[in-house]
Amino acid sequence: MLLTYVDESHSKNVYYVCGLAVHHEAIRGLETGLAKVVSDAMWEFEGVSSKAELHGHPLFHGEGDWQGLKPRQRIAIYNRALQVIAEHDVKIFLRGVMRKRLIERYGDRATDPHDVCLQHLLERVDGYACGTDQVALVIADELHEHDRRRRDLTDFKDYGTPGYLSSTLPRIVDTIHFAPSHHSRLIQAADLIAFLHHRIKTAVDTDGRAIRANQSLWARIAPKVEHQWTWTP
Repeated sequence: MLLTYVDESHSKNVYYVCGLAVHHEAIRGLETGLAKVVSDAMWEFEGVSSKAELHGHPLFHGEGDWQGLKPRQRIAIYNRALQVIAEHDVKIFLRGVMRKRLIERYGDRATDPHDVCLQHLLERVDGYACGTDQVALVIADELHEHDRRRRDLTDFKDYGTPGYLSSTLPRIVDTIHFAPSHHSRLIQAADLIAFLHHRIKTAVDTDGRAIRANQSLWARIAPKVEHQWTWTP
């Protein structure tokens, strides 16, 4: 079974969703490895709590749990977390949509960009699960409108997803489960990937050192990327 952890990263013009599909036998090892990244940081750097969360934005910018650490220290922690992910049996799925173009094309009829990305992500995860003779359970970061998104998945299973890749998602089991990220190292892992992907794709960094750091971080997990695409309506 694949347990697929979902989180998002977005800005004004673009919306991305990451799905981190983890083979069930790798779950415990990945959890333990990510927890060790934090515990090691606690002993190595003053002020880091054992409860510190591995989220891309605060870790990158030195905010929240990571306030007071130098950039090279935070990059080292980010790198360690991504290395742990890379060492386990996982696949990464990344879907995006140019949200500004979505609104320009469809106006008031535009679908919520998260819903667009999530649908496309589910189709790709289902296809991978089918090709590897597995089923997939989806666990997403807590968002608003949980019940509507659960109903959407039920409709997809009954009538198929909209669009040219219409699918009843036969390999996606049960419903979408929502969990608070502060209780899930695996959702935090998806957040680390989503944030870094967003930052690289939108080229917000212009300093050469930052660009090289981002590229070095991404190289850790690049071999695990199974699917990556951004839709421009």
